[in-house]
Amino acid sequence: MTKDHKPVVPGWFTTSGEDFSLLGTRCTACGTVFFPRRETFCGNPACSGTEFAEIPLSRRGTVWSYTNAGYRPPAPFVSDPDVEWRPYTIVAVRLEAEGLIVLGQGAPGVGVDDLKVGDTVEIVPGVLYEDDEYVHTTWNVRPVEVRA
Repeated sequence: MTKDHKPVVPGWFTTSGEDFSLLGTRCTACGTVFFPRRETFCGNPACSGTEFAEIPLSRRGTVWSYTNAGYRPPAPFVSDPDVEWRPYTIVAVRLEAEGLIVLGQGAPGVGVDDLKVGDTVEIVPGVLYEDDEYVHTTWNVRPVEVRA
């Protein structure tokens, strides 16, 4: 039986593979881009805009920072307390077109030894966890070029 895919945060990213992207909003008054999305008021202190257009964000960017996370993350992540915890990599990415910094978990197999500040990376679809009903989807970050 094939499980349905369910985004862990609805509306934050598209769900199709080829056209996958994070979804941000752009203030229609001043053009400021936001992620996570804004829907009430513009976060630009020089703007009083209250209308936003949904936009797909760049899939590529550069590593701005990264670290190992050695703690169990909060919901919506699900982890079995009886299973040994394994650290994972968190990557801060400066998106290519927007210049915006977004955080994402390293793709499976990507660790801190695979990254350096300034590396080109891409935002890709990922799986956070599966349960009896759904595959809970998210986004991951992976290097564009694999280091030897």
